[in-house]
Amino acid sequence: MNHLTLLSLPLVLVACASVTPQYDTQFGLAVRAALVQQTLHPEAGNRPDEVSGMDGKAARESMLLYQSSFREPPPVVNVIQVGGGATGK
Repeated sequence: MNHLTLLSLPLVLVACASVTPQYDTQFGLAVRAALVQQTLHPEAGNRPDEVSGMDGKAARESMLLYQSSFREPPPVVNVIQVGGGATGK
């Protein structure tokens, strides 16, 4: 073998080594910590008590009204006419 091959062999072997073992052990830790911090009641799924709030029919109607508001936007209302057509006559 020539000298160039012998000198490049260690470089090729080093390229196969893992360089991020410290990062891999903590991968996703920040996301999991943020998820836990944003959960108001983490034990809520284990409680058998009933959900308090709206009844099913009211919740369904409010959901449908909310979704239908995106189909047709409300009309634009010009409340303040700055430089508009009001001439004072």
